Amino acid sequence: MRMISSIVPFMAVMAAVVVASNFLVQFPVNVSLGALNLADLLTWGAFTYPVAFLVTDLANRRFGPRTARLVVFCGFVIAVALSIWLATPRIAVASGSAFLAAQLLDVSIFDRLRNRTWWLPPLVSTIVGSCLDTFIFFGLAFSQAGGILGPGDAFASEAAPLLGLFAVEAPRWVSWALGDLGVKMVVGLAMLAPYGVLRPVLVPQERV
Repeated sequence: MRMISSIVPFMAVMAAVVVASNFLVQFPVNVSLGALNLADLLTWGAFTYPVAFLVTDLANRRFGPRTARLVVFCGFVIAVALSIWLATPRIAVASGSAFLAAQLLDVSIFDRLRNRTWWLPPLVSTIVGSCLDTFIFFGLAFSQAGGILGPGDAFASEAAPLLGLFAVEAPRWVSWALGDLGVKMVVGLAMLAPYGVLRPVLVPQERV
């Protein structure tokens, strides 16, 4: 019972982060930096989603990979159920698939590196997990190769200058994916600060 009550906060925060990201990913960042229009690259979901990796890594550090996977699965079920209501079914499926694959990979990488320098496990697991998440999410959510998910988003699939800056053209969702991944990397790096602060508090428990 004590174990369950200990991981409930991790589950709750995980669900909140993913639901917020599922909803915010529908809204481009309507800001211009000179000739660069961020609406062609970013959605607000990119700024919230990397917190999920922080939650997973903290749970992994405290309880180990088995419990961290439980946090991931519970957060996944709650988040997908709510995201079906808050977002479109396609976004919910894409987000759920990307979330589950990326977070489980994060758990495995973190566990393999847990005895290295303190910042290495969360940094490497977040970077690799973010790459996988971006590839799966944007591929399923916006590409025309949606298969059973339908033909894809017509606007997102239209050709446009890559990143809004280069002569070479690509589907808009490719530029969104690259911009999204860039933000995830920056935010993921910033998450090392709260991880470092909480690390002494969340001392690893003995594995049974």
